Amino acid sequence: MSPADVSRRAVLGAGSLVVAFSLAPAALAQPGPRAAPGARLPGSLARTPLLDSWIRVDADGAVTVFTGKAELGQGIRTALIRLAALELAIPAAGVRLVTADTSRTPDEGYTAGSHSMQDSGTAVRNAAANVRELLAAAAAERWGVPPGSVVASGDGRMRSPDGRALGYGELAARLSLHVEARPGVPLRQAGPPQGAGEDLPRVDIPAKLTGGQAYVHDLRLPGMLHGRVLRGPGEGTRLKTPGLEAIAAMPGVARVVRNGRFAAVLAEQEWTAVKALRQALEGGWEHPGPPLPAADPLGVVQRAAALEQVILDVRGPAGAPARTVKSRYTRPWLMHGSIGPSCAVALFRDGELTVWTHSQGVFPLRGALAELLKLPPGRIRCVHMEGSGCYGHNGADDVAADAALAALEVPGRPVRMQWMREQEHGWEPLGPGMVVEAEASLDEAGRIVDWRCGIWSNPHSSRPGGAGALLAGREVEPAFAPDPPRPIPMPEGGGDRNGVPIYALPNAHVVSHFVTGAAPLRYSALRSLGAHMNVFAIESLMDELAGAAGADPVAFRLAHLQDPRAREAIALCAERFGWPRRARGGGGRGCGFAFARYKNLATYCAVALEAQVDPATGAVAVPRVLAAVDSGEAGSPDGIRNQIEGAIVQSLSWTGLEAVRFDAAGRTGLDWNGYPIARFGQVPGAVEVHVIDRPGQPFLGAGEAGQGPAAAALANAIADATGARLRDMPLTPARLKAALAA
Repeated sequence: MSPADVSRRAVLGAGSLVVAFSLAPAALAQPGPRAAPGARLPGSLARTPLLDSWIRVDADGAVTVFTGKAELGQGIRTALIRLAALELAIPAAGVRLVTADTSRTPDEGYTAGSHSMQDSGTAVRNAAANVRELLAAAAAERWGVPPGSVVASGDGRMRSPDGRALGYGELAARLSLHVEARPGVPLRQAGPPQGAGEDLPRVDIPAKLTGGQAYVHDLRLPGMLHGRVLRGPGEGTRLKTPGLEAIAAMPGVARVVRNGRFAAVLAEQEWTAVKALRQALEGGWEHPGPPLPAADPLGVVQRAAALEQVILDVRGPAGAPARTVKSRYTRPWLMHGSIGPSCAVALFRDGELTVWTHSQGVFPLRGALAELLKLPPGRIRCVHMEGSGCYGHNGADDVAADAALAALEVPGRPVRMQWMREQEHGWEPLGPGMVVEAEASLDEAGRIVDWRCGIWSNPHSSRPGGAGALLAGREVEPAFAPDPPRPIPMPEGGGDRNGVPIYALPNAHVVSHFVTGAAPLRYSALRSLGAHMNVFAIESLMDELAGAAGADPVAFRLAHLQDPRAREAIALCAERFGWPRRARGGGGRGCGFAFARYKNLATYCAVALEAQVDPATGAVAVPRVLAAVDSGEAGSPDGIRNQIEGAIVQSLSWTGLEAVRFDAAGRTGLDWNGYPIARFGQVPGAVEVHVIDRPGQPFLGAGEAGQGPAAAALANAIADATGARLRDMPLTPARLKAALAA
């Protein structure tokens, strides 16, 4: 049976869990106190409350867990397996996890915004706790003992006080999990066999290290055709004379697909498809739209039509300002820079379409494909497979649409569609450029008495809602219009995410300019959205203010913070870094500090960083970075460390190196030379992450907490080392040399 033949209905039919009734009788009711009337189910259980949507127990006791979230390299598979094992009191090896699949898993929307643990982790844990209690109640009824006397033995069995035991599989065969979860079921504390505060080896790593089937790029199906979409080299371009008839006549070409301006070639061998694309490009291309504002792109953003929204307005006693610091900070457009170009595999058979995709939202993608292809959503199945790189919205959804359009033309044959490197760099949606203008005033005592800030940004998401969000949707005939841009409401926010300072300020006014005017480049979600830029600006200004006040940067932040957990994270970071004993700045060596709570409601992250600057070249090396992180209960401590380490490395690359380059005719950096990212020799010499575990506290989500603090810490360390304050990203050697010369 091929992957396309497997449906959740078929899997349930093959299992041994009997769905015999929808409401458990009183004897099988979950033990423990009833939840308060009106109590809300936690996490994603609120939208999908039926337990069999999340957990299945087979006759042999094997447990399958279903999540609507996708593995992106953040380690969510490992974390969810650990949580289910903890609550079911079984070894982690006994848990199988099925991730985002429109035919098998709950609809949890997008895997984005550091919500996987908050939404799905909380749901899986509570669903597993519900299942454990149902199994215990079933065992208690069999033995005629009080439910509270039955305990899970840790090996997939329930035990009675007199030593009798029943396996989960035997118990599950006699009850139904097609019942709603109950809120307030007690959760197990971390501990054997695999507690929430313990580390479990990452389940996704072995295949990646051994060359196994780790990514959708590795998927091979019988009779598969290889495809390339025939587009110009970059956004806004189109082929002049693609020569489709000549391409169709090439040996090994199975089909040329065309619909309006959409065109793709399908071949028996991948190299044949690559040669066909090269031949199409030889005919030249054009940029029919208006010229891009390459001379002053960020100025265009500030001057464009915008929806203004006041996101913070605090008016308290007016202190007497003794000094005001005013600065302007900028960020260019940034790529996701996925190491593997976007890829998808699609199969249209018997009137039904299956798409294997690294989209971060398989359910929204299914809706967009249904509109694009004019198929009922029930005849489309989207199955997530991990992609080789990306946190955010790259070309995954676009290439899935490319593959789907092509597959409809060759029923019964799988189509593997992969973009080329130039197409990935040239067409993927970008993290938009941003401008932040901020000023703050200090009183005679060196305390902030007033804060004013303006944020300018294009939207930060164009994820598929309709077919117009897909490149192919704008190329087919008739074409689909893109969805109108809409701001993401605060406190999550988009371009204004983390635009509100976490500090206690007596007077503050922050305005978000949601730029609705035409964007110079295609935009969408990039890891942390506007938080990278806004924290960079806030924490750079805090450092400038500390300098103006003659205060230590850490002490200055603590003096303006009331949140005890924020203060603890900062204090721990400073202590472990040795901040009081650090070498004072100057002579090309310096240290920087920065802090943020992601979205002001998620993970707390403090970063201390040491920088070494070569004044002759402007090159910056980072010998060491240390972070302290409070993400609530540490469901996966190693996973949290992985996330913060990766966030720091990625943020330093963004902040120090990366910028999308373009001229009037389009993007110009279509390879790694034109868009440099950090190489191995440029990553920090050491990255140390300290996790503050808070058992019993909600999961806060750590995937995007480190970008802003790492960016600001780098700028602050450079300023400490050289006295030069860089406010425009990327903080390149050329910019630093120019600042030093000035």
